[in-house]
Amino acid sequence: MDNHQTDVAVVGGGMVGAAVALGLAREGFQVTLVEQQPPGAFDASQPPDVRISAISSASVGFLRSLDIWRRVQAMRSHPYTRLETWEWQQAHVVFDASELQLPELGYMVENNVLQLALWQALEAHPRVRCLCPATLRAMTRGPDHRHQLQFADGQTLDAQLVIGADGAHSRIRQWAGIGIHAWDYNQSCMLISVQCDSSPGEATWQEFSPRGPRAFLPLFDNWASLAWYDAPARIRQLQSMPMAQLQREIAQTFPARLGKVTPVACGGFPLVRRHALRYVQDGIALVGDAAHTIHPLAGQGVNLGYRDAEALIDVLATARGYGERWYSAPVLKRYQHRRQPDNFLMQSGMDLFYAGFSNSLTPVKVLRNLGLMAAQRAGVLKRQALRYALGL
Repeated sequence: MDNHQTDVAVVGGGMVGAAVALGLAREGFQVTLVEQQPPGAFDASQPPDVRISAISSASVGFLRSLDIWRRVQAMRSHPYTRLETWEWQQAHVVFDASELQLPELGYMVENNVLQLALWQALEAHPRVRCLCPATLRAMTRGPDHRHQLQFADGQTLDAQLVIGADGAHSRIRQWAGIGIHAWDYNQSCMLISVQCDSSPGEATWQEFSPRGPRAFLPLFDNWASLAWYDAPARIRQLQSMPMAQLQREIAQTFPARLGKVTPVACGGFPLVRRHALRYVQDGIALVGDAAHTIHPLAGQGVNLGYRDAEALIDVLATARGYGERWYSAPVLKRYQHRRQPDNFLMQSGMDLFYAGFSNSLTPVKVLRNLGLMAAQRAGVLKRQALRYALGL
């Protein structure tokens, strides 16, 4: 049986875990990344990945600091400069990059493109070791206060710090005995890759309805992604349809401004709110979906994960620079204090939107549309809300 040692073990090599691993390696930590499956190769001739993320301008800045963004742009990404949302036609809220004197609000990026760009940098970094494919069997605490990860093939890995970046059903979180607050929204989301008859432009929009929003995300060339929120049974029904039938359903449900689109692929997932009771304990830290999941109607999920990553890297690097026990609970709590309130605030805001727009009572509809009309005329407050959503 082989035993290995490392400063930091990052469990989960997705978009957030890979960014944490790379950032810590660039700060001089010895990092081991543990992942079950590597990202697939990029093929520019293939349709876009069904899984799409709206990367905010602040997240783009973080990825630039890791020297990753140029790799993303060498593959595929698409800027969006305008965000529009409405329920009634006379109650539109429009956010434009020019309001904040920005060239764009962010970029639409396929998840596999972002993950692959990070892995390319990880594999070239001398302070990173990737264990992939690798299947974990257990995590135990040793007498020297290090955590030991035990693998299905008999190998072990001792780490001063284990970072759980292994998603909503995090085994690291479970093995650490960290509980969560969670509830089901009783709603699912389906993402649909579509070809448009013309260029999708640089505006993303979202129409609210009591059954759930309908959103349009522009991509490269003539491609776009549609987000369809609805009851779980309805989403399962839509997923089972042939593409020609799904095309008819899209035409009947989405607003006329969508125009004619041809669906090519789709995938759905249930929506569940989760928030870890704590993000850290001695030698353990959680980031991204392992710490929190959020209703995706504002596209904040991966952006909150990148805020986690940036904060954790800063806390660890600063503490080690001052000679502190950077893997200890008192140091790690600085990361928790920076991120937990912000994530809770964003989750609560999305919950309010979900609750407010899921009600079909006429007085409630009038109030929420009056709220949208007021938001459009809010001036400075509107710009501040946009800056907060973008992480600026």
